[in-house]
Amino acid sequence: MSDGAGAIGPGVGALRPPLTFAHDARATVALALPLVAGQLCTLGISVAEVILAGHLSAHALGVVALGTALFNIANLAAAGVNAAVAPSVAQLDGAGLRHRAGPLFRQALAIAAVIGLLLTLIVYLGGPLAAAAFGFAPVLADDVGGFLRAVAPAAFTLSLFYCCRGFSEGLSQPRPTMAFGLLGLLVLLPVGYALMYGAWGCPALGARGAGFAAVVATTVQTVAFALWLRFSGRYAGTGWRHGERRLDRDAVLGLLRIGVPMSVSMVLEITLFSAAGLAIGEFGEAAAGGHQIALNVAGFSFMVPLGISIATTVRVGNAVGRGDAAGVRRAGLCGMGLALLVQMVSGAAMLLAPEAIARLYTQQDEVVAVAVTLLQLAGVFQLSDGLQVAAIGALRGLKDTRVPMLITALAYWGIGFPLALLLAFRLAWGPAGMWFGLIAGLTVAAALLSARFLVLSRRLARAWPV
Repeated sequence: MSDGAGAIGPGVGALRPPLTFAHDARATVALALPLVAGQLCTLGISVAEVILAGHLSAHALGVVALGTALFNIANLAAAGVNAAVAPSVAQLDGAGLRHRAGPLFRQALAIAAVIGLLLTLIVYLGGPLAAAAFGFAPVLADDVGGFLRAVAPAAFTLSLFYCCRGFSEGLSQPRPTMAFGLLGLLVLLPVGYALMYGAWGCPALGARGAGFAAVVATTVQTVAFALWLRFSGRYAGTGWRHGERRLDRDAVLGLLRIGVPMSVSMVLEITLFSAAGLAIGEFGEAAAGGHQIALNVAGFSFMVPLGISIATTVRVGNAVGRGDAAGVRRAGLCGMGLALLVQMVSGAAMLLAPEAIARLYTQQDEVVAVAVTLLQLAGVFQLSDGLQVAAIGALRGLKDTRVPMLITALAYWGIGFPLALLLAFRLAWGPAGMWFGLIAGLTVAAALLSARFLVLSRRLARAWPV
């Protein structure tokens, strides 16, 4: 797989040991567990903000929830562009070219800084306009705009954080992701409380305080991660402190060719669920509440296959670097199999105990009734959701991102959302119809992305001699 960002060919690097599926499963799980914990900590920052706001006032809760939903579009855009780092570094590491990973990381840092600055400006200037465009009440729109202006610099710090993460994960060092994700959460809790409630001599800033707290937390975790990379011996031999420091046009363009389609794919997915939530709001508060509960539960369970997906990217990238076509296919299939296995467990829980789960969130019977139906549907799409994210991870390990972007665009917006609108409104299936459409979109994406990986891995097996 060639793209200009540290591209390597078959047969370069380490000898190929006779590996098995059991070996790949153990290696993938070892990589994935810290990544899952790190993803949960990242999600925990948003959850903690919402909890702090919910205990402050209903208005603050609405502001933080809506503002966070809008900011997450920029957040995922930054994550997507920087997701090019892990597979690029993993391929170099697998090829025995570890010394080239550091110089590539410096190029990626420059991209991350520019992308982060652009997103910060977009959130700061465009966020308030977007809040007003959604037709919220003027007071709510003004306060959401204030929250977005406060949290905007976090787009810059998060972009750099994701770049550091990608470098470390590409070198099969996932524990810093967990450690510094937890650090960010631990910083956010007291700082958020102080700035929102006016504790310990701080001004009581309400919802805006949550935005400022997120900036402080992400800055601390990013600086800590950078210092860890600088002084830890685990990154010795990567060459990132030496060599050419000017921008390398080929490396930058290669990383962007991989990362921009990833960013588009992530934004397409989050906007799909955001649009579904807005559409479901037409059916009333109970429907919106039930949808939010089901989406929140599905989001938490998604962190596990997402961690597996990132680990699969690294494992596939290592195999590409070794020129090991059989290893590529084995690592990808292993990741998809593990994702399906864990999603069977979460799906069974949603299918068998939806009311118990819903009542952890609320005791309002009308909301619980909607949530029970949607949680059962969420249980159905767990398999599709897990398979599609694992397949995307395997394809990223091959640096194949443009066709997956087109696949997700077709599946989500060409099939899933139009069908959801048809079922929900034209056929009067209500919120359940919206979720049936989402299931269809995710299932199509899972099938096409899995088929894409099987085709490419088979093509590599024919092209690379054993």
